[in-house]
Amino acid sequence: MIETVEENKELTIWEALIAVFVLIGLLALNIFWFEGVLLGDYSNQFILLFAASVALVIGLKNQVSITKVLNEIGNNIKSVGVPIVILMLVGALAGTWLIGGVIPAMVYYGLQILNPSIFLPASVIIAAIISIATGSSWTTSATVGIALIGIGKALGIDAGMIAGAVISGAYFGDKMSPLSDTTNLAPAMAGTDLFTHIRYMTLTTVPTLIVTLIAFGIISLNIDTSGVADISDFLASIKATFTITPWLFVVPIVVVTMVLLKFKPLLALLTGVVLAAIFSVVFQSEVLAIISDNTSASILQAVFFDVTIETDNEALNELFSSGGMLGMLWTILLILSAMVFGGVMDAIGALSKITNALLKLATSVFGLFVSTVFSCIGLNIVASDQYLAIVIPGKMFKKAYEDKGLAPENLSRTLEDSGTVTSVLIPWNTCGAYQSGVLGVSVADYFVYAFFNYLSPITTLLFAAFRIKIKQLAKD
Repeated sequence: MIETVEENKELTIWEALIAVFVLIGLLALNIFWFEGVLLGDYSNQFILLFAASVALVIGLKNQVSITKVLNEIGNNIKSVGVPIVILMLVGALAGTWLIGGVIPAMVYYGLQILNPSIFLPASVIIAAIISIATGSSWTTSATVGIALIGIGKALGIDAGMIAGAVISGAYFGDKMSPLSDTTNLAPAMAGTDLFTHIRYMTLTTVPTLIVTLIAFGIISLNIDTSGVADISDFLASIKATFTITPWLFVVPIVVVTMVLLKFKPLLALLTGVVLAAIFSVVFQSEVLAIISDNTSASILQAVFFDVTIETDNEALNELFSSGGMLGMLWTILLILSAMVFGGVMDAIGALSKITNALLKLATSVFGLFVSTVFSCIGLNIVASDQYLAIVIPGKMFKKAYEDKGLAPENLSRTLEDSGTVTSVLIPWNTCGAYQSGVLGVSVADYFVYAFFNYLSPITTLLFAAFRIKIKQLAKD
């Protein structure tokens, strides 16, 4: 269904921008002065709702009815019903894949491809595997990322190079994993489904990863390494805690096959949850016993709530933890808050004013992609948050892509290619600050080596410029 954007001739462009300025100002205040907790852990959600209330006051001043605003908010929230259910299933999937041994098996086999002569490209691949398995670039960096930094430094490799390799792989996995919150958020904002979005992203993401691997391969040929990559402690800890067998890969293979065969996302994810729960009973009875004396209670704990499987290696404990469905609450509330903000802005005509002003600078299809990319990067710089760099441009440009006859997956892919991955390149962004703090490497030191992250927006613009795989809307 084509979504309409409300026109309001009484509203000026400056009135339309007031709520946006309030939003950006409060976000900057939250990040720079209150370290992201101005209003607690849910600061971004409260700020979005406050900005929505400012927009509402402006709408009332211009005689927009409350009923109209509430209807628009209701329509927005209704449109993200399925994505929210998918997010809840993703939380359940992460929990069951942990207790079923699927994630530990991916880590176990992934670590074994390390070799000093190909350490940097191997680090990209390992980080990508772990990030796909966990859906989190942050968790990947805080666990195997730290380990790879230590191993690489022992081999005499520059820490900036290693961090760039880890971050490149971690953000590739974060983009491509159905467990990732940003990978769920982008299609929810653009109006497409999760697996259509992932399939469409492969067109730009895989070539960018290949270029990244080639770049690190060339670097590896021109640096000297010494010593041996010792990962025996990690492997021993995983093996001592979980039953590791290649049979565990049946679960992700079934889910991926269902995705490729275009089964409904809800069915594919639900199948992954059920299969992992069965495998946990078959292969991981000792792990289930650690969580609870009752097998069913252990599985339900993993599906709905926090669960952590402790090993004798402290560095692995954060990796082997999951928040279940409850862990998705923050992202779900962010989506709902964004829908309220977007609904009010749409109802009062502000989105129409802002989008039309931007589109005057972007009359072509390529110009539209350029505007989206720079809006995402700009919000990563100004708002210091990757989620808002997806949410706000997603809501603003959705109708513009429809008007150009472009399928919504064009927008969702561009949001990820420019919003998700560039956040880590900005020192004061939450992602840049986190990654540099965890890895112990400054953004300036790893920036030039984070090939995947700054090549991704370039790749998406090249595809747009040459009209490569730019999908059109199906005609009614």
